[in-house]
Amino acid sequence: QVQFVESGGGLVQPGGSLRLSCRASGISLSNYRMGWYRQAPGKQRELIAHITSSGRSTTYADSVRGRFAISRDNAKNTLYLQMSRLKLEDTAVYYCNAPDSSARDDYWGQGTQVTVSS
Repeated sequence: QVQFVESGGGLVQPGGSLRLSCRASGISLSNYRMGWYRQAPGKQRELIAHITSSGRSTTYADSVRGRFAISRDNAKNTLYLQMSRLKLEDTAVYYCNAPDSSARDDYWGQGTQVTVSS
């Protein structure tokens, strides 16, 4: 059974940094483009960053470009999101998933809460 376990969230002040991790089991991440999503209170879940299976190419939403960096370690079957210069509007639950997988709706994990507050 595929499982994604996100971790690394927490409470941070504006301008601070956090590093999120997504550990996968039951699936080999090396076969998939992977992405980080977030869902803020009252809003739909959105894809904010994704990375090709090899890790050679990354894409970011305008809201996080230049502040967040997605990376992966296929040997560890783990996806990362380095978040810097955090803003109040980055407050959300963050999830990882495989955007191209036909079964992605079954893969959602619990997510990790990121709260940016002074």
